Amino acid sequence: MKKILLAVALVAGTAAVHAEDTLKKIKDSGVITMGVRESSGLSYTIGDGKYVGYHIDVCHRVISDLEKVVGRKLETKYQPVTSANRIPLTVNGTVDLECGSTTNNVARQKDVAFAVTTYVEEVRIAVKANSGITSINQLNGKTIATTTGTTSVQTLRKHERATGIDFKEVFGKDHADSFLLLDSGRADAFVMDGSILAKNIATSKNPADFKIVGEVLSVEPIAIMMRKDDPAFKKAVDDSIKGMMKSGELAKIYDKWFLQPIPPTNTKIGLPLSAATKDAWANPNDKPMEDYAKK
Repeated sequence: MKKILLAVALVAGTAAVHAEDTLKKIKDSGVITMGVRESSGLSYTIGDGKYVGYHIDVCHRVISDLEKVVGRKLETKYQPVTSANRIPLTVNGTVDLECGSTTNNVARQKDVAFAVTTYVEEVRIAVKANSGITSINQLNGKTIATTTGTTSVQTLRKHERATGIDFKEVFGKDHADSFLLLDSGRADAFVMDGSILAKNIATSKNPADFKIVGEVLSVEPIAIMMRKDDPAFKKAVDDSIKGMMKSGELAKIYDKWFLQPIPPTNTKIGLPLSAATKDAWANPNDKPMEDYAKK
């Protein structure tokens, strides 16, 4: 009987997290947990428990605005997440703000909520510079690396130019692992968000050995993720980001991470602001990627 009661209590506790008012939770505890990535283009580690990147800076600014909303200083805790566990850890209350590089799509919206889009991604192909590969239709019979839990290879398979192309997939546990598959020759190409490819190339030992090639496979809105059904928290996060869009702060953060030298190697990623990202800032929205495909 005790076991049954314990199981009921555990289930009830889980349900309570789902329905919880995040603003109340962070106000009561004085702690907010940020989901961070080890090797994404927008969120990565430089060692010693330090996480940096475009989305990390955006989230720190959001947290500063949340402190005004809840009326107290908040301690920020970092929770490393992967492509595979980022949604479960957000749903179960471990992570309050997931500040990685997550695509907002219809399937994920069933489980989580997304803030207004802060970056519009283009999925591309990275290859060795001397590979001779310049297009999707040259991937027949090749080995393609991607990261477990991401949407990129499904996107490649669905692309009209990939019709009749047969390739083998290999999976990295994170983006650094996937890039290593390309770097070591175990994969002929790495298919992923352009910012992730560019960041991993820029911070590699020999950036000139790699290039991003071929067609844009898909256009995907990237956003900060949070728990579903918590409108007050979402509004506070969205208001903060919209404020950054309006003031020009978001453009400054973008410039810092995409056009200036970045740690740890002091290399420039060199990705100018795209028209699609500019449009997302001018017209703030949380539309899923399926809406972008309709254009």
